[in-house]
Amino acid sequence: MIEGTDDLLVDRVGSVLTVTVNRPKVMNAMTSEMFVDFGRICRAANDDDTLRVVVITGAGGNFCSGADVSGQSDRISGETPVVPLRNMRRIKEAAMALHDVQHPVVAKVRGVAAGAGLNIALGCDLVYAADTARFSEIFARRGLSLDFGGSWLLPRRVGLHRAKELALLAEVIDAEEADRIGLVNRVLPEGELDAHVDDVVSRISAGPPLALSMSKALLNNGAASSMGQALEAEGLSQSVNFATSDIREAGLAWIEKREADFKGH
Repeated sequence: MIEGTDDLLVDRVGSVLTVTVNRPKVMNAMTSEMFVDFGRICRAANDDDTLRVVVITGAGGNFCSGADVSGQSDRISGETPVVPLRNMRRIKEAAMALHDVQHPVVAKVRGVAAGAGLNIALGCDLVYAADTARFSEIFARRGLSLDFGGSWLLPRRVGLHRAKELALLAEVIDAEEADRIGLVNRVLPEGELDAHVDDVVSRISAGPPLALSMSKALLNNGAASSMGQALEAEGLSQSVNFATSDIREAGLAWIEKREADFKGH
């Protein structure tokens, strides 16, 4: 069983795990402890082969406004002893844990997704947003540079020069603009977001989990591979698929004109 916290709610229904950032009074800003717990939850999800999809969302009408910087003045004045590198390593470990989840991860975004909160969404495999959502790589306004993998994720999502514009200007963009530049997969009317994400999750859950996890890994690794390396990795993945019962089930389902019942082995 994957344990949540008061600030990171965990709910499992069947093979779908939903993680809800739950600090609505501060637009779901994440504390250092929350980043540690978020990483732990992601690692536990990765290790659970009975899961098929992870959904990440926020409570109270916002996704996540980033790291909680309410104590920043204390850190500057020296009143609170802290080692910044240790905090950043917590963020690093949480970002890598999200990136390494073998199952497809879906971000469901309402309201504000800013700073590390935006990069949490971009660290997911699919990002669906309500038409009222707002996005910002807000770091520069706080005297900071990108973190939570933004320097790696953002240019892969929107291209290098668009990523630089978002980072250097730190503007807040609306859902329509986020959709236009490819920051999200799709924008839905507020009242249709839940149903759309539920449909996507249902369709992914019905797919062959091992094959989907390998497709995810192939795509994540493809940008850093040569064509030859990518083809070799594809061949190795298909060799695994050919040895599973799922590929036999897919063939039988096609012959019998029914939906396949994939087991993940």
